[in-house]
Amino acid sequence: MLDTITAALEPHGLVPRGGFVFGAADDIPVLPDGTRARSVVLVGHFGSSIWQAFTAWRRDNPGVASPLDSWSKQVLNAIASEFGGYAVFPSDRPYLPFQQWAMRAEGLRPSPLGLLIHPQYGLWQAFRGALLFPQSIAFAPLRENGHPCDACASKPCLSACPVDAFDGETYAVARCRDYLATEPGQTCMEGGCLARLACPVGRHYAYLGDQQRFHITAFARS
Repeated sequence: MLDTITAALEPHGLVPRGGFVFGAADDIPVLPDGTRARSVVLVGHFGSSIWQAFTAWRRDNPGVASPLDSWSKQVLNAIASEFGGYAVFPSDRPYLPFQQWAMRAEGLRPSPLGLLIHPQYGLWQAFRGALLFPQSIAFAPLRENGHPCDACASKPCLSACPVDAFDGETYAVARCRDYLATEPGQTCMEGGCLARLACPVGRHYAYLGDQQRFHITAFARS
């Protein structure tokens, strides 16, 4: 089943990002028919793999509010229906524990910036949604990976921000957003978050320039 889901996601630049079977102790999501889900498959991307498909969709759907969320929902709702599942998304309320699911599905841990970091792709990866299924799915055993930040002594991500928005524990969101509205802040607006770009892990998977600008513009306006 995972192979066929992978094939269905591939044209959109998306991939399954691991999953698991819910246990009795979990807060298990309820499906539309009132039953509880049995399995979850996380869906996301690495680097800019989605960018071509998303920008083509956006050209055909101008003026859509929250375009990336809208595209994700259109794609994943269709795929969920095809495979007898139900799609859920990080932006929907009531919020589901996507970060905890991601950590459990792929063994990821947060970076000093708060973003989950992948041992190969670094900070250049994201989760666009998840597929819930009423049946158990066989998942490969989770391979344990060391946390890449443990081997990074200098932590350049914490010293690259011009306004010291990150301290390894908290993120000064308002300070960051205020800086983006200034003339010096246009460096970040045009080129992307300097703290994120400073991370050496998976640096060659960094998002394309247009994608960097899309995300930081959306953040600045939120």
